[in-house]
Amino acid sequence: MIRSLSRVALSIGLMTGIAAAQNAPTPKPVENYPTHADAVRKEGVPLGKVIQMPRFADSKIYPGTERDWWIYVPAQYDGKTPACLAVFQDGAGPIGEKGDTRVPIVFDNLIHQKEMPVTIGVFINPGNDPKKNPPPAKGEKRATPFKASNRSVEYDTMSDAYSKYLIDEILPIIQKEYKITDDPNGRLICGNSSGGICAFTVAWYRPDAFRKVVSHVGSFTDIRGGHNYPPMIRKAPPKPIRVFLQDGSNDLDNQFGDWFLANQQMAKAFAYANRTADEAVKAGGKSIAPDRYDVKTVWGEGVHSGKHGGAIFPDTMRWIWRDYAGVKTAAR
Repeated sequence: MIRSLSRVALSIGLMTGIAAAQNAPTPKPVENYPTHADAVRKEGVPLGKVIQMPRFADSKIYPGTERDWWIYVPAQYDGKTPACLAVFQDGAGPIGEKGDTRVPIVFDNLIHQKEMPVTIGVFINPGNDPKKNPPPAKGEKRATPFKASNRSVEYDTMSDAYSKYLIDEILPIIQKEYKITDDPNGRLICGNSSGGICAFTVAWYRPDAFRKVVSHVGSFTDIRGGHNYPPMIRKAPPKPIRVFLQDGSNDLDNQFGDWFLANQQMAKAFAYANRTADEAVKAGGKSIAPDRYDVKTVWGEGVHSGKHGGAIFPDTMRWIWRDYAGVKTAAR
């Protein structure tokens, strides 16, 4: 009898353990990516300058906000020839040399190798209202990380406000000191997460000013209406925008949507818009081809982070600049 009870207990224990294992959350994959050779300092490569600008607190588009920002100026900039432009959201991350993207190192290496044009970088943090959301004092430690109060308003909003902010308020400050190309094909805008959808929004509303977009784990979900982009793209004529999309299958899945699915829907919408525009030209016997989206996607298994996008960032730059004047690198 005792043996029978022991067997029953053992059986129940095994079944309970199996059930618990089946109901346990699947562990997220560990993202391990090798550091790209072009994200490492190399001997003999001229160093660009990173300049921290005075804190910007004069925005008329986002009144009451202030933000830190930086400019990268490559060693090859001569002050006479207009440089290309690359804008990065959440600028404190990509400007660093020990983070995921290491933009100054990558730009130094690729510009030196003539695998991207001479490009001035602009790295901008999202705005914060210090009256409503006081930042930590020097040396102050808080239980939760500080977050800029205006980030979602600036990055997730489906409007031309952020493009106006860049074009009308930030660029004039830079252009007082540096020559920047007016060619929209020479202007790139990049971002991660909400910064990624922000980058696309700028090009969507102002393709006359920015035509190159890099989005890592972009938030094309219903935070402030971003899930509407795929149907908007499908219904509108294609715009002359080059778009790089990176995401991982273990990205966020929450009340705002499924990030990985949303990025895949963006890619499908671009393909549909290109295809239907080409079919209309063929059916109508038109001789002038329509504008087209030029899209590259890289999907992985990662989570909502900048690790994968940062690991491939040098090759992303090669692809995005592949046919620009003076660049010698073929598409990768």
